[in-house]
Amino acid sequence: MVDIWFQDEARVGQQGSQTRIWAPKGTRPRVVKQQQFISSYIYGAVCPKQRECAALVLPFANYKGLELHLKEISFNIPTKRHAVVVLDQAGYHKAKDINIPDNITLLSLPPYSPELNPQEQVWRHLKDRFLSNRVFENSKSIVDACTQAWNAFASDKEKIFSLTYRKWADLTP
Repeated sequence: MVDIWFQDEARVGQQGSQTRIWAPKGTRPRVVKQQQFISSYIYGAVCPKQRECAALVLPFANYKGLELHLKEISFNIPTKRHAVVVLDQAGYHKAKDINIPDNITLLSLPPYSPELNPQEQVWRHLKDRFLSNRVFENSKSIVDACTQAWNAFASDKEKIFSLTYRKWADLTP
């Protein structure tokens, strides 16, 4: 049996995202925007059909981080199943010396097509609900916030499905 997983990375840091907030009519709410540069990356992957996900929070986005994330995804694939991991064409995704677990096959999306990767909706959800309009004191506070946001998402199996299921990626006959 084959499962489709969607993988991507997102940067979260002190120069983070700002989103809309509720405020009384006629007022202009103030939102803090940090000027520092500390950040981390969430490597995230979802399998809508199995309602499973896997993530790591790492300090850099590179092929070594991708290798670690593929191992994490591999650990979450049920025995006797295989995963096709759909990912974008970031330069380090194409590194020749990436160790890919035996139960994973990589499939690259066409260039400049983030709309085909449902993981983008997960990032929007996490940033809108948990990671925007925030001040991060240090690297640890960024990692803690990313971890809490991902864990909240991962615990809601229906949210995983509703945000990431695409009929065109369903292999069920």
